[in-house]
Amino acid sequence: MLDKVETMQARMKHPVLVLPEAMKALLALGKAATADGLPAVTCYLVHLRASQINGCSFCVDMHAQELKNAGEDDKRIHTVAAWREAPWFTDAERVALALTEELTRLADRPEAVSDELWSEVARYYDEPARAALLLQIAQINVWNRLNAGIRQVAGVRWY
Repeated sequence: MLDKVETMQARMKHPVLVLPEAMKALLALGKAATADGLPAVTCYLVHLRASQINGCSFCVDMHAQELKNAGEDDKRIHTVAAWREAPWFTDAERVALALTEELTRLADRPEAVSDELWSEVARYYDEPARAALLLQIAQINVWNRLNAGIRQVAGVRWY
């Protein structure tokens, strides 16, 4: 089964390599989407969760490894998809993961983000951190859609 990776190929060269200005823009967005009060691990959790929802195997693999490299325990990494039932996420991380799910699944609800959830987000994150969190979620959704669209192969470095 692992041999299949060697035969899998993306549908095309990555769009940000075809249009290099897009790569510059996305990298600039990533750099700008940081704020004190939004821990890097929270960003990695958000990236992993959105990637799981969007079925982006390339990003799931990359962001799970990012968490591992940040010193996160395997049990946290392995249970991001079931964070509601796992005891090892902080309240602030839970709020960020809930926001990630609501913004990633916009079409699944009548209201993009409920007022109740937004109040919880504001409780744990100040305005710059909320802005960074929103941008982090938007950015990973862009990357997921690009990678899923071309069927970028997990574990195959293209950049």
